[in-house]
Amino acid sequence: MTGASAAATGRPSTNTLGMGIMLFGIFLFMVNDTLGKWLVSTYSVGQVLLIRSVAALIILAPFLARTGLKPLVSLERPGMQVLRVVFATVEVLAFYGAVAYLPLADTMAYWLAAPIYVAALSPIFLKERVGIRRWTAIVIGFVGVLVVLQPSQASLTAPAFIAIGGSLTFALMMITARSLRGTSDKALVFWQTVGALVGGAILAPFGWVTPDPVDLGLLAILGVVAMAAHMCVTRAFKLGDAADIAPLQYTMLVWAILFGYLVFGDVPRLTMLFGAAIIMGAGLFIFFRERQLARRVSSAQPVTPG
Repeated sequence: MTGASAAATGRPSTNTLGMGIMLFGIFLFMVNDTLGKWLVSTYSVGQVLLIRSVAALIILAPFLARTGLKPLVSLERPGMQVLRVVFATVEVLAFYGAVAYLPLADTMAYWLAAPIYVAALSPIFLKERVGIRRWTAIVIGFVGVLVVLQPSQASLTAPAFIAIGGSLTFALMMITARSLRGTSDKALVFWQTVGALVGGAILAPFGWVTPDPVDLGLLAILGVVAMAAHMCVTRAFKLGDAADIAPLQYTMLVWAILFGYLVFGDVPRLTMLFGAAIIMGAGLFIFFRERQLARRVSSAQPVTPG
């Protein structure tokens, strides 16, 4: 439906709908992360991940029952699938490990640098050519990370290094996902959740604390909210234009600052805000530059009849 016809009928265009769903999905992710930070102050990361993953699989089961098991086991490039699951598991463990000690907004600023890492690593892993403009944006993005980190004896702590390592692992997960475009979203989410379940089961016995019914419900809600957020983001990209949808991910920082202040009393540092602004600017430039180059390649392709 075109914008004119959508306006005439009073119905939103699919692109507008996609943007709305993306914003709601980002909000759900931040609810999930805020609740996760609250819970890891009492329960171990492994325990949180275990119960969260069990709840997510229960929610996912009815959707998988419709398609059967074949799409889950007949996968392209099995080795790359395993590697992606390993990266995804390490990434979520690192996130909860970092957010247990760092302010929510600081942790999110590190994770927002992942697209910059992807651009920097793509020549190595994806054999993609990166020009001088994108390399300049990559360097500027790394400067933003350093501004957030504020390298000093006081700031170079284990949680900060865990956050940097986790965001780098998230970038590696994104890179492997690029080479698995033929795999269905359900299969990707299922195996990613299974990987988190296994990782949580291995770590959960260490420091296990038996949750009361209320906390058990909150731990289960983590999985439900995370699954709903994944579905919203996936659906948003199918409905809308990526140029309009992708930049909305940076609203995460707004929610992180708000929830961090309201729930945990965290007041954002000016250096963190400045560094995050640099990271977001560099990330947006890289995204739109890659999109511009992709359009040029597409327009240069010969058009065949039929």
